[in-house]
Amino acid sequence: MKKIIVTATALVAASAFALTGCSGERGGGDTGAGTETETTGFEAGSTIGVALPDKTSENWVLAGQLFTDGLEEAGFKADVQYAPASNTVAEQQNQIQAMVTGGAKVIIIGAKDGKQLATQVQAAKDSGAYVIAYDRLIENTEAVDYYVAFDNFKVGQLQGQALLDGLAERAGHEAPYNIELFSGSPDDANSAVFFDGAMEVLQPKIEDGTLNVVSGQTEIAQTATEGWLAENAQNRMDTILTGSYGGDTALDGVLSPNDTLARAIITSVQQAGKTVPVVTGQDSEVESVKSIMEGIQYSTINKDTALLVEQAIKMVGQLQKGEDVDVNDTESYDNGKKIVDSYLLEPLIVTKENAAEAYANVPSLLEIVKSYQ
Repeated sequence: MKKIIVTATALVAASAFALTGCSGERGGGDTGAGTETETTGFEAGSTIGVALPDKTSENWVLAGQLFTDGLEEAGFKADVQYAPASNTVAEQQNQIQAMVTGGAKVIIIGAKDGKQLATQVQAAKDSGAYVIAYDRLIENTEAVDYYVAFDNFKVGQLQGQALLDGLAERAGHEAPYNIELFSGSPDDANSAVFFDGAMEVLQPKIEDGTLNVVSGQTEIAQTATEGWLAENAQNRMDTILTGSYGGDTALDGVLSPNDTLARAIITSVQQAGKTVPVVTGQDSEVESVKSIMEGIQYSTINKDTALLVEQAIKMVGQLQKGEDVDVNDTESYDNGKKIVDSYLLEPLIVTKENAAEAYANVPSLLEIVKSYQ
């Protein structure tokens, strides 16, 4: 893993497994290594706060239920809160502060905007609570203790390679291939990590002429999708098609960072009367799994939310007992103030060809896959 520096610019039944979807930049940094968190333990049965960003994607809804059930099953009191999608980050700030006031011993935060929570995270730390950043890194504060997520740089690498593989398989002609690039919301600390991972694979192919970004929009500021909103991706794709793909100019592929945006991009292309290009995704959302099996969307990423929540709850249990907390990466995630000790899970690329194997332990999605076989 390369060091990642974040800029200041993003249990229910086992059959309910889903994935996390989800700005930072890769590179060297001059901040020091993270300070090891001293774990002194706390009373069993304590309140654990969970602050999640919204309910705009399947994985966040699932995560909330998994945290509620899993924490209570582990003997804790669960205080799970969502920041409504219609509200600003202030709602999540207020929720975290209320958890601090209420005596939560650990606060798990899926940040609505990881750049705007430093004050609340410091208040949690000052109260004696531990802070775990969940799925999205919290930036510019030394008060975050741990980060638990899937390896999001690898997610991007897998997406970039899937785009290349899909072009070779489906484009119907030799290179060069015409492509477009999309990235996630600027207020999500994962967006640039996904994009940077993908561009590590794609940039050499752009430079050698294998890939041609017809619109010329290759920078993350140009490719960003505010709020991860489908309508924003569809509107941008509409504009690109009108401006760059008139006449017989074919669009061969699109890098999409998640499934919601992938489906919006596909809708735009279909409404324009163009052949659907190779489109990547992430999250294994039900409608995208169906689309993949129908041969429309090319790929997604399997990031099992149940496993991520399970690991976060395991970390809570270790903190409660005063034990060493499991981490497997102590050098990659620099939030601007410290390198945050992290536990990273492995993502898995999914295409039509390996879907049955990829979802072997996800009954609800495996049933969908089998229905197309």
